[in-house]
Amino acid sequence: MKHKYSSFFAALAMVALAFSSTVKAGELTVYTSLEEDDAKVYLEAFAKVEPSIKVNMLRLSTGDLGARMLAEKSNPQHDIIWGWAVTQMVDSRIMEMLESYKPAGIDKVNSNFVDPGNKWFATTGYFAAFCVNTEVLAQKNLPMPSSWQDLLNPVYKGQLIMPNPASSGTGYLQISSLLQMMGEEDGWKFLHDLDKNMGQYIKSGSKPCKLTRVGEYAVGASFAFVGVKSIDKGFPIKLVIPSEGAGYEMEVSGLMNSSGNKTDAKKFLDWLLTKDAGALYGQRAAMSVVPGAVQTQKARDAGLPADVSTVLYNMDFDWSASNKTRVINKWKAEIER
Repeated sequence: MKHKYSSFFAALAMVALAFSSTVKAGELTVYTSLEEDDAKVYLEAFAKVEPSIKVNMLRLSTGDLGARMLAEKSNPQHDIIWGWAVTQMVDSRIMEMLESYKPAGIDKVNSNFVDPGNKWFATTGYFAAFCVNTEVLAQKNLPMPSSWQDLLNPVYKGQLIMPNPASSGTGYLQISSLLQMMGEEDGWKFLHDLDKNMGQYIKSGSKPCKLTRVGEYAVGASFAFVGVKSIDKGFPIKLVIPSEGAGYEMEVSGLMNSSGNKTDAKKFLDWLLTKDAGALYGQRAAMSVVPGAVQTQKARDAGLPADVSTVLYNMDFDWSASNKTRVINKWKAEIER
């Protein structure tokens, strides 16, 4: 049975440092998988509101952050988990490390995006998309892909790059969505066929787009907003949302029950749901559930639809979470290089 947070379309409001353990009042340590440049913008805005709170940030890829938290479970080193994939957060081993908290403003967030036990809440999300280098296509006389199926064309051999799902949340949502939409038998066959054209699997979800935009590959399977930012910076990128539907993930945050500074940690979590934060999400995320997040003109110019729910595949997050270890182990055994 799907958890209620996997059925979100009717209510979703769309838009598109140093590390140390926290032991002192006025100081927090947050773990995150948000893109580092986005996280820094958010932290700078928070510092203007709460200048007396020093925030130390550790940023790791989605999978690596989970491994870090589990390794530190007997002695957690952070106060907050911030902007992490919901399919990771619902792991029972992680959930028991979290404390229930209802931040100010949570009543304005649709309950589909809030843990029933108030251990996490979503603010933003991201979805899969291709970054296609139009100059490389022209140089190599390659067709413009419009779907995952198109990428099986032998002309793309060695010209594709995608995230490693064992370390990247973006990589996992890509293969999870393909397995869900195709069924496992056909889905695994597709992934093996896709591998024949794959030039590289890389640890980061954004790197496929960043390497593609400088001409190292023709097509980078990445996430939408890094494509938007690449186009805005003038790179020869076309953003393609696969016609089969784009897999997506919600980014959620929660309070560690081991935090030594829960007063300031709660202030940080409260700020994540403010209108000021929402305005930043509108500028830096493909989608947000926080009031005040408005899709930017550059996102529309890059090709994001006004209602991105129309291009998303309706993910079963419960399936993604409960099958993750099995799926990743199978992928590593059969496909990883």
